[in-house]
Amino acid sequence: MTPHNDYIRKPNWLKIRLPRGEEFAKVNSLIKKHHLNTICTSGNCPNQAECWERGTATLMILGNICTRACKFCNVNTGKPMPVDASEPLKVAQTVKELHLKHCVLTSVDRDDLPDGGTQIWAQTIMEVKRLNPSTTLETLIPDFDGNNELISKIIDAAPEVISHNLETVRRLTPVIRSRAKYETSLSVIKYIADSGLAAKSGIMLGLGETEEEILQTMDDLLAAGCSILTIGQYLQPTRNNYPVKEYITPEKFDQYKTIGLQKGFRFVESGPMVRSSYHAERHAPAK
Repeated sequence: MTPHNDYIRKPNWLKIRLPRGEEFAKVNSLIKKHHLNTICTSGNCPNQAECWERGTATLMILGNICTRACKFCNVNTGKPMPVDASEPLKVAQTVKELHLKHCVLTSVDRDDLPDGGTQIWAQTIMEVKRLNPSTTLETLIPDFDGNNELISKIIDAAPEVISHNLETVRRLTPVIRSRAKYETSLSVIKYIADSGLAAKSGIMLGLGETEEEILQTMDDLLAAGCSILTIGQYLQPTRNNYPVKEYITPEKFDQYKTIGLQKGFRFVESGPMVRSSYHAERHAPAK
């Protein structure tokens, strides 16, 4: 496969459908009503139309300004606004109004806060569960610098799935991620898995990694106890972000799914448009 830059014409399999439809409008309206953020918008997710039209969304707590500056990410970087103490209840009410059977929560990194934002995280999980007892919950968390005491606050709130993205292979981690370390992320995933909760992670392809490195990353995640893996194509959000080195074919993504399942992952979502929360409802145990 020939290296590409993301601003050269994308292959046909990467054409993104524009958002529209009644359900999309409903989700958009409720998110604006409660002044919430979504990674669907902040992260420029290619599946926004599909997911919102199904009446689902990944809600992003703790604001929309991140304290880190990862080269792959479209979320704004800078000094975040103060924490909104009313956010947990607003998130829970939105989940209720959307009638979600499964909810995904994520957040920006809040290295400016002594607890990394884990108090708001735990309160949000508990409020969502209180107002939506039949809703299953996945949390896509930062690394909290590998601080197990902070991670325990989220584990103790008992979401059905806890996800933390490894993002890329070991060699490319210092290039792509601004502060996070490969081994730290693996330790976070292991701590989650050792707690008995489902541990999930995701990686992007097209950053310049080799197939050997991808397979080694799968092995590293499995050794850490990860049971759910997502694999998707990296798309350069802006010219200021890291350039795409390669477009991976759908057939190759299918091969990686087969390999991942053969290696021992319980679920593997693998495809050009796959993102961390894509089909997340399939990964949570039923209530």
